[in-house]
Parts: sequence; structure tokens; C-alpha cells
Amino acid sequence: MRSGDWHEPAGARVIVRAAVCPSPPLLARQLTGQADVFPELRAACAAAVSALLAAAPDVLVVVGAGAATATWDPDDRLDPSAYAPALGAAGKPGLPLALGLGAMLLDAAGHAGPRVLQAVGEQAPAAECLRLGASLPDLAPRVGLLAMGDGSARRSTAAPGHLDPRAGPFDASVERALRDGDLAALGSLEPGLARDLLATGRAAWQVLAGAMSAPRAPAGRVLYADAPLGVGYLVAVLRLSRDA
Repeated sequence: MRSGDWHEPAGARVIVRAAVCPSPPLLARQLTGQADVFPELRAACAAAVSALLAAAPDVLVVVGAGAATATWDPDDRLDPSAYAPALGAAGKPGLPLALGLGAMLLDAAGHAGPRVLQAVGEQAPAAECLRLGASLPDLAPRVGLLAMGDGSARRSTAAPGHLDPRAGPFDASVERALRDGDLAALGSLEPGLARDLLATGRAAWQVLAGAMSAPRAPAGRVLYADAPLGVGYLVAVLRLSRDA
């Protein structure tokens, strides 16, 4: 990838910037209290969202896996009692985890502008995810996108899904695609393999691929890539670039 000046085509409706963050429950400080859990990961997520907001989007879309493809109320938030019953229920079902954590990251960054909370079915075919993504630039002249989801949960013997030798190469391919702005590689991820590897981010990454598809590839920067507890977590920022 060669660096260049960031820009968006004049007069176009585009995804001006996108960020990718994982969605482990322990990102929520309501669940960890004073404990400084995953400080480097949390800092990388905050930096990615800050970069996303710096593009001054007219509307910000959070996309993440859910039980079905649906748009949620932008005022909804994560219900932490789903993960820590002692906290007490908020009074109505909360957002799917990925969307709830995305909304939390926006709130923490002070974002008070328009937002769309878009769930995508975790088992949605790649073509459906790409079509959904392609519709997002129509929301406003300048759209920002926050794609939430994890890599494989089978990166070690201590991982939730235990070790699968395919997990490391799968996550490495996603990291490489984000670093290189290779939307075709994201779009071609195999849903069946992602399901086997418990990679909950696959659908959201393919929505991103459909949303940013354009004559020029975006320029990517990976801020974090590791597998604490055997789960792959990636944080990245993708921008429109004159020379990608």
C-alpha cells in the first residue's frame, strides 16, 4: 500500500471513513468496574472511533451481528444485565452485543450526532451482506461506518471454541485485507468457515466491503491485532485515499 492524501470524490455519497472494532463483553466498563481490562485494546478502539469522528460524517452507522438483519432504535443501548445479572435489567431488551458495544464506544467518544444501528444476521450470506453495505452510502452525503465483531474464538487451547489450526490463518487473512484495503478479500470470506471458527465479525466485515466498494481501494491502518484469551481481536481504520 502506498500512502496518499485522504479525500472523497466531489459531490459523491460515500463512506468517508470506516473503523473496525471487536465486540467482547469485557470492553464494557459496567462489567469490569475499576479493573483496567485489556487497556491496549480499549485504547485502540478509542483511537479508531476518534479517527472515524474526525471525518465529520453526516450520519454514523454501527453494524454488527444479530439474530436477524434489522435496524434498531438509535436511542437503544447495551443491557449489561444480560452479562452480569447483578446489575439489574434496564427495563427492556438491550441491543445485540456488537451494536451495544458500538453505541457505547460512540457515547464514550462524545458522539451526539445522527446514528443508525444496523444488525446483520450472523449467518447472512456474503451476497446479502455486500448488498446491505452497498445501500449505506445512500443514507447521507458523508457516511461513517463502525463495523463491530470478533475474529476466530478458536485461536488457542484455552479459547472458547478450543484450538482450530485454521483460526490463525483466517484471522491473519482478515488483518491483511484490512491493512491493504482489500475489499475483495473481505467480500470473499467463506461464511461456513467463519461459522466453524466462531468468527462473529464476518458478516459486519462484508457489509463494510460492500459499503466502501469503489473504483479506488481505501487505505487501511491496523491499530491492534492480537488474540487474548484465544479470541482474535482486530482494530483498524479505513479511509478513502488518492493513492491506495
